[in-house]
Amino acid sequence: MIKIEKYSKDKKAQWDNFVNTSKTPMFMFNRGFMEYHSDRFIDNSLLFYNEKNELLAVLPASIHGQQIRSHGGLTYGGFFVNDTMKQHTMNDCVSALIEYLDANKINHFIYKSVPNIYNILPSEEYMWPLWQAGFRLERTDVSSVIDLQNQLKMPKGRKAQISRAKREDVEIIESDDFNTFIDLEDSVLSLRHGVRAVHTGAELKLLKSRFPENIKLFIAKYKEQMIAGTLLFIYPNVVHTQYMAANEIAREIGGLDLLIKTLIDKYAESKKWFDFGISTEQGGEVFNPGLCAQKEGFGARTIAYNFYEWKQGKGR
Repeated sequence: MIKIEKYSKDKKAQWDNFVNTSKTPMFMFNRGFMEYHSDRFIDNSLLFYNEKNELLAVLPASIHGQQIRSHGGLTYGGFFVNDTMKQHTMNDCVSALIEYLDANKINHFIYKSVPNIYNILPSEEYMWPLWQAGFRLERTDVSSVIDLQNQLKMPKGRKAQISRAKREDVEIIESDDFNTFIDLEDSVLSLRHGVRAVHTGAELKLLKSRFPENIKLFIAKYKEQMIAGTLLFIYPNVVHTQYMAANEIAREIGGLDLLIKTLIDKYAESKKWFDFGISTEQGGEVFNPGLCAQKEGFGARTIAYNFYEWKQGKGR
């Protein structure tokens, strides 16, 4: 029998330890990261225990009226399990989840699966029981990824831009100047998309202080000015570009090209995947071909970020 408990602060240590030792050990699911914007989301994360009170799985989630999302404030979520999880046990966990939703009058669930490149062991036990319970694919985002151990060749144009940036003495360094970087990011986002970055410079500084080995900002400098930058989230197998930004000077002289190539070379020694993130917009409805082509120009190819939806009364 599976028992579900709603997360509370007294379970922080247990939650964090379980995530850190799971098959998907992602720092962004530590409570210190999840709760930095707790004022914007009502947490409804769940812990799944067996009859011996052993923790089997955790499910990051937030509640939005009668809908739960896993998680509203994060790119993805879903079940986190360790290497003891067996398929029949996950089947029971999903059955218990449906009973929990019914008992709490929650009639809608958006499940954001973690892309499997972030797993250090196979971890898709959840897929069959979700399908059995009536979850259906609701959204797919296109993300571009480089296999760092099997890289494709870059086109001549990209190589030429990298060479130009070197001739112009563009400097690539690690930085803690989050405010200037976010100003640069906001200027690019507002011009091209009419939006601003999700994080502020102050929030990034806070998160960096909590996860100094997992969050790093690298920038391209030209004549002592920041002309491009990328904020990296670093996981056991994956480096993810959470943000990338470049001004007109960087685009002209190849500042971002040199920055990304430098980071690809740096992390090829220790990581498997370099994930640029999504090139879809407006809830996955619109594909941005220019943005995707930029990433593919570094040798990246597509993986999917999939969302699944469950509605009460709509089974298979």
